[in-house]
Order: sequence, then C-alpha cells, then structure tokens
Amino acid sequence: MTVIPWVSFLLLVFFLLALDLGVLNRKVHVIHTKEALKWTCFWIALALLFTVGIYFMYEMHWCGIGLHEGANENGTEAAIDYLTGYIIEKALSLDNIAVMAMIFASFGIPLKYQHRVLFWGIIGALVFRGIMIGVGAAAVSQFGWVLYIFGALLIYIAIHSTFFGDDDTDPKDKWITKFLMKHTRYTGKVEGMHFFKRIDGLLYLTPLMVALIVIEVSDIVFAVDSIPAIFGITTDPFIVFTSNIFAILGLRSLYFVLASIIERFSLLKYAICFILIFVGVKLLIPAGYELVNWALDTKYEVFHLPNWTSLAVVAGAVLVGIVASVCYERKHPHEAASKPADEDDVEAKSAKAAEAVATAEAVGLAEAVELAEEVEEAEAVESVELAEAVAEAKKEADS
Repeated sequence: MTVIPWVSFLLLVFFLLALDLGVLNRKVHVIHTKEALKWTCFWIALALLFTVGIYFMYEMHWCGIGLHEGANENGTEAAIDYLTGYIIEKALSLDNIAVMAMIFASFGIPLKYQHRVLFWGIIGALVFRGIMIGVGAAAVSQFGWVLYIFGALLIYIAIHSTFFGDDDTDPKDKWITKFLMKHTRYTGKVEGMHFFKRIDGLLYLTPLMVALIVIEVSDIVFAVDSIPAIFGITTDPFIVFTSNIFAILGLRSLYFVLASIIERFSLLKYAICFILIFVGVKLLIPAGYELVNWALDTKYEVFHLPNWTSLAVVAGAVLVGIVASVCYERKHPHEAASKPADEDDVEAKSAKAAEAVATAEAVGLAEAVELAEEVEEAEAVESVELAEAVAEAKKEADS
C-alpha cells in the first residue's frame, strides 16, 4: 500500500479541524447543547459515510490498499471491521467525557474556553495515538504473540476498571499536576483564552495549559485499552487508525452534549466491560487452540468468528447498556440528576453578581468586594460574563 491513502486521510482531518476552529468557531463562545448536538450528528454521519469509502477502497484496491500483509481481503470485511472498531472506540470514549468534565471543573475552566482546550487536545491525541498504533502494528507484525498479551490486558482492564477501579481523585492531586506545580510557573487563575502568560519577563502556565496537559495524559492512559481493543477486531493499521481518529474527532461535540448527564448512563460501564472481555477472549482463542494441539498432539483448526458477529455483539452490547441505563435512571433517579441545579439559587447568584457590578460602577468599587466574594461560584452556574465582570471589579478594588 502506498502512502496516498494515509496522506489523503490526514489532509481531510486537518482540513476539518481548520474549518472547525479557524472558521466556524473562530469567535470564543459557550458551546450550547443544540449546537453541540448538530456537530455530533455531523461527525457521526461523516464517520458512517467513510464506511462506504472504506468499502470501495478495499474492494477496488485503490492505491494498493487491501493488498498489504494483515489487510482485509475484500471491501465488505473491511467496512464491517471499520464500523466495529468505530463503535468500540466511541463507547470507550465515554469514559473520557467524565474525566474531562472533572478536569475542567477542578481547574475552573469557563465553558467558553473549553472548546479551545479540547481542540488542541484532539491534535495531541492524533499524534500520540498515531505513534501508539504504529508501534502496535509493528509489534503485531513482527511478533504474533503480542495479540495474546493484548487479550489478557483487555480482560484484566475490563474487570479491574469496572469493579475495582473507580478513581474519584481530584485532577489537582494527580501526579502529572503535582509535577507541573513543582517544576513550572503557574498563574493559578484563568487568563482569558491564553495557555501562557508572561509576568515580569517570565513565562507562566495558565489553568488552560495545565488542563490540556492533564487531558492529554489521561487520553494516553485510556488508549492503553482502546487501541488493543481494536487490534482484537483487525490488525489492518489503516482501519485501526481511521476508526480511532473518527471516534476522537467527534469527542469534543459529544462532550458538550453529554458532560452534564454522563453519570446517568451508569450501567454502560458493564456493557463496555463485556465488550473488552469479548474482544480479549477473541484474541486468546488462537492461543487456546495452540495449547490444546500441543498438549494432545492434535491439529485442530482455529475457529474464527465471522466479522459481522463481532459487529453485532459490540453494537448490541452498547445498545443494551444505554437502554438499561435509561430504564434504571427512571426507576432510581440519582439525587444529583433529580436536582441538576437549584434555579432559585442560580438566579440569586446571578442577581448578586449583577448587583456587585452595578455597585462597583456606582461607588468606586470598594463596596462591591463583599458581594463579589459571595458569588465566586457564579461561573460554575454558567454566569460566565457576570463572573468575569465581578473578577475585574475585585481586581480594580484591590488596586
């Protein structure tokens, strides 16, 4: 296979990213659910449309694609493997959303700047996942037994993360954050849309940059199970890479749709656990046959599940997990979900913020400070503009 399919795909990805941030989202603003939902539908539709492209590329062997070692034999198999891998990556990415929400909340990143952080997070994910997929594909090509390690790793991760691995650690207490706080200069407050701030000639990291770094490290950790999972479906590096990237591209918009309600899909983690165990067992089946043939001196042929079976199992598991979560939520609503926000409290804080700003303008700012202290959480309830005005009032009053 030539590099043309790879270069063409990367050009498409960078064009879409440039269109996203450089044209459609050039103005910094809060991404509301309606807008995010439209983008989510766009990315999913594009990923599904690419399935058709995969079919014809492998069926017609454009630019030699599908003729290299480890590639699918025909377009139908390639399309099914791509779609299966995409669904797996999309399901696994839901864990990323919960972690992202926790990181943004911990560092106090305003809603209108979160899209910018996630955009550059996607760029980093493209690079790091590309490297990991390349290394993984090379290892599988040279050492077939690596797939058995992937299988065992997936089963371990599935069981451990589902039943023993709940991590509610504050992102500020994670090792990467502590490392950054110790070895870099940190402003401690958001400086608009900037990742860096120069103070007295010295360069400081802002909360946006620290949040970006923590998100990148978290994505690398998540890739430890997502990449082996898709290698359990196919060892074709082009399908592994494209399905992975399309799942990542839609992650930002999906975050703004699901961030506030992700906890309601409480049973989906068991579906993901099942999928990882299924793929892990699928990877270990050949090892079982080899062991039996060696022990009994037989020559049983390895049984291979049809491609469509994996697609049906993965899609079915995700669907069952979502439906079960919705049904469970209706019968056992979470306290947090049943009280998403005290509207009266939100309005009260907003009113206090407005009063603080008005007072600041009317009486030279000094009396506004006390009120400003009372509404420090205004930003957390989406009163971003008011909160920024209050912060400016406090700054001028202190001076």
